[in-house]
Amino acid sequence: MSVLLDSRAIQEILPHRYPFLLVDKIVELEPKVRIVGIKQVTVNEYFFQGHFPDAPVMPGVLQIEALAQVGAILALREFEDRHSKIPFFSGIENARFRRPVVPGDTLTLEVTAIRIGSKVQKMRGEAKVDGQITAEAEIMCIIGDRPKG
Repeated sequence: MSVLLDSRAIQEILPHRYPFLLVDKIVELEPKVRIVGIKQVTVNEYFFQGHFPDAPVMPGVLQIEALAQVGAILALREFEDRHSKIPFFSGIENARFRRPVVPGDTLTLEVTAIRIGSKVQKMRGEAKVDGQITAEAEIMCIIGDRPKG
């Protein structure tokens, strides 16, 4: 599995930063069609401090957020002026959570485009660990202009 985009390249596309950047690398990419990202889940993740201290589990909503970030990379790559754009979550449909994600897991984030438009995006995402689905959803976002300043 070769790395197509590392964390620096991802940060050139996404406006997200630590502690809310939830994708480490992109390993597959078919423009306007499909993308696969990886999140290495470590025991040092900020959310494990409270979710749950004695039985750490990655929150399902953060798995969906990680899928949305990977989908945003797929969408934003198509904009020449992507540095002036920001993706805003606009909807989640058919979300399901199948199994826990724990420290040490490698979360594979696969997103397939349903609709890639100039403003509205709709994608289907599956988060997996060892080939088993942990979370899945249809995610929508609107591409807006980044605030200046």
